[in-house]
Amino acid sequence: MKIKILAFGITKDIFKGSEIQLEINEYAKVSELKNKLEDDFPEIKKLKSYFIAVDDEYADDDLVLKSNNEIAIIPPVSGG
Repeated sequence: MKIKILAFGITKDIFKGSEIQLEINEYAKVSELKNKLEDDFPEIKKLKSYFIAVDDEYADDDLVLKSNNEIAIIPPVSGG
């Protein structure tokens, strides 16, 4: 299935845009999405951490994704 992923912060630079389209297996879990992202975009592994949000909620690795989910990559945030 094809999914749209929104990028924020440094991940916009890694993906070279504010969103990307990826093809993943139907019934893929968030953990599988992370593996695909790290295979397709090795620079993301250099981040100290990042989170996957699905439909405006931080997602656990075992959450099964659907094609209509709104998926976002949330990088580490710093500031003061």
